Amino acid sequence: MLTIAALAFLILSCNKGEAPQGSVNPPGNPPGNPPVGKVYTLTPDANGRLSIDDSNRQYKPGDVLLLKGNFSSIYFTNLSGSASAPIIIRNPSGAVTSIGNPNWNGGSWAEGLTFTNCHHIVVGGEKSRSEFVIRGSTGSGRAAYFDLILRAHTDNVEIRNLTITGGGTGIWAKTDPVKNDPSTWYPNSQMEHLSIHNVEISGTHNEAMYIGHTATYWDLTAGLSYYGTPANFTPGHEYVQPIKWHDVKIYDNYVHDIGADGIQTAAIDRLEIYNNEVTNWATQHNSAHNGGILVGGRTTNTNTHDNYVHDGWGELLQFYGSGENGSTHIIHNNLFRDNQVNNDGVSLRGSDNAIVQITNNTIAKTGGVSLRVNGYNGRMIQPQVIRDNALIQPRTGGSPLTANAYIYTEGGATVTEGSGGNANVKLPTVAEAGVDVNNYYQPRPGSPLSGSGYRRNG
Repeated sequence: MLTIAALAFLILSCNKGEAPQGSVNPPGNPPGNPPVGKVYTLTPDANGRLSIDDSNRQYKPGDVLLLKGNFSSIYFTNLSGSASAPIIIRNPSGAVTSIGNPNWNGGSWAEGLTFTNCHHIVVGGEKSRSEFVIRGSTGSGRAAYFDLILRAHTDNVEIRNLTITGGGTGIWAKTDPVKNDPSTWYPNSQMEHLSIHNVEISGTHNEAMYIGHTATYWDLTAGLSYYGTPANFTPGHEYVQPIKWHDVKIYDNYVHDIGADGIQTAAIDRLEIYNNEVTNWATQHNSAHNGGILVGGRTTNTNTHDNYVHDGWGELLQFYGSGENGSTHIIHNNLFRDNQVNNDGVSLRGSDNAIVQITNNTIAKTGGVSLRVNGYNGRMIQPQVIRDNALIQPRTGGSPLTANAYIYTEGGATVTEGSGGNANVKLPTVAEAGVDVNNYYQPRPGSPLSGSGYRRNG
C-alpha cells in the first residue's frame, strides 16, 4: 500500500473565487423549486494550485463551485454540503476543467484533486466525462502520484462524468487510523455512501480504483499496515482495524491500460459493482496485484453483476470477502474472458465461511482454470453455490484440460453445482459453445448454452 505524505502543509493558500454568480438547482432539488445554492467560480493561483479550507463554512449546502482553468493541484478541506443539497464541484458550462501535473516526478504536490474531511459532495463534469479531466504524472516516479483522493472521513460523495489518465493511483478512497483519534478506529465510525459512475480511467501505474482500506489491522505504534493474525502482533504495540465504507456503488465505468488491479475494493459493507468494462489491467505482470475486479478483504454483502472484464494479463475477478454476520455475496451475469499465461479466471479465497452465489456468468478462454475455490485453511469451507454458468475453454496457457480445469477446489473448499436446467455448461472450445465472439459471447441458435451463461442487457 502506498503512503501519502502529510497533506496539512499543503493547505497554504486560499482562493475563495469570485463573487457569487447566481443560483442553481442541485440534485435533489427538482426544477421549479426555489434555488437553494449560489455559484462561485474558482481559479488557480500563479502556480496552478487551489487550496481551500472551509472550516468557517463560507460555502453552503447546494452551492456550486466552478473550477475554471488549468490546475496543477487542488485541495479541499472541511467542505460540507447536506444530504438534500450537496455541494457541486464541476466545470463551467461549455468549458473543460483540467487538473494535474503530468510532469511531476517527485517531491511535493503529488496529488491532482484531494478531499480531506469533506462530506456531501458531487464532483465531475456537468454533462460528460470529457469536460472534467485529471492528468496524472507520466514520469518515472509516477507510482507515488495520486490522481483523486478521498481521505480523513470524507464521505457521501458522488464522482461522475470524469476522465483520469496517468499517475500512480486513479481514485484512492480510505481513512487511515490515527493514534490519538478513536473515530478512525473500527467500529467507532464508518464512511457513508460513495458512488463512482461514468468515469474513464487509463494509464495508471498502480490501481485504477483503490476503494476501502486493505489492511486487516493497523499498527498504531509503528504507523503501518498489518496483514497477519493477532497471535503475531508485536508485543507492546497497539493495533486497531481501519474503519469501513458503507454503501458503495461502482458502475458504468471504463477502466483500461492499468498497471495493477483494475477496480480494487476492501473493507466495505454493501458493495455493488456493475455495468463496468475493465480491459488490459496488470500490465506490470505482478501476480500480487493482478485482479480485473477485486472484491477484497473485510467486504460484506456484495453484488458484482453485469460487468465485462476481458483481455488482460491477470485474473478476471478475485474474491476475498467475509461471511461475518451472515453476509451475502453474489457474482451474477458477468462476462469474463481472455487472460494470459496460467492466470485463473475467477478465484475465491474468502474468510468467515463466506458463501458466494455464482450464477449465469460466462468465463471463457482463461490461461488457468475457469473458477478456483480455495478453502483458505478452513476459513471458507461452506459450499459455494455455482450454477447456470458457461465455462468455456480453460487452460489456454497449456496445462492439461482435465475435469477440474473448469471448477478447481483446494484447501478444503466445497461447492454445490446446479443440476438439470440449472447445470453449469462446460465446454473445451469456443467453437463447441456456439457463441458469437463478436457479440459478447451471446449464444447462437442451437448453442448448447441454453439458459446458462452471460446475457447482454441493453
